[in-house]
Amino acid sequence: MEHTKLSRADASAAVTRLGWRYVLGEFRTEVLTGSLPLAADVAARAAAVPDVEGHLRMDIRADRLLLSLQTAEQGWVTTHDAELARQLSALTQEFRLTTQPGDRTVQVLELAIDALDIAKIRPFWKAALGYTDEPEGGHGLVDPLGQGPAVWFQQMDAPRPQRNRIHVDVSVPHDEAPLRIEATLAAGGTVQSDAEAPAFWVLADPEGNEACITTWQGRD
Repeated sequence: MEHTKLSRADASAAVTRLGWRYVLGEFRTEVLTGSLPLAADVAARAAAVPDVEGHLRMDIRADRLLLSLQTAEQGWVTTHDAELARQLSALTQEFRLTTQPGDRTVQVLELAIDALDIAKIRPFWKAALGYTDEPEGGHGLVDPLGQGPAVWFQQMDAPRPQRNRIHVDVSVPHDEAPLRIEATLAAGGTVQSDAEAPAFWVLADPEGNEACITTWQGRD
């Protein structure tokens, strides 16, 4: 099957109607099963879908199954991943279940570290976290088991001791971002910058610690 990389816009359009969301180079969804045995049954069937190896990652929980798709060797979603999303959604319907973003909706976390000398500090974080290099020549670090947040490094041009130098990037579906930002502001946060929206909004807690709400939009 063809493995053509998809643009962000094409990726989102390909799976949104299926109950999946494109987030940070992956297709993600969940299947609410109501029980662990049923989640395991659905996972077993999903693992048997042809040509799924190297694309599908699953997380079985007590009452649900979390699914993500990506062409691992490319570190991106392809036409094959979109077809697998279609097949997996059809499979869940055989159990009278559905693929859907979930009650909290899907998200991906990244840890961003500001640095004056990225090459000098990168080995420390790779060793401390037990991470590996990002695929396809990327400069970030990823958890080889896909459990922890990815780490990327932001180049600084001068020391900035007045602010935190590590912040969290929260990548959410494009249609979830307004609600997430609204909830963050209601919890006492402020918008530090929306200059790059809808790619990302820089938010801060009441003490100035920053987090970014990010989407795929505005990046192609």
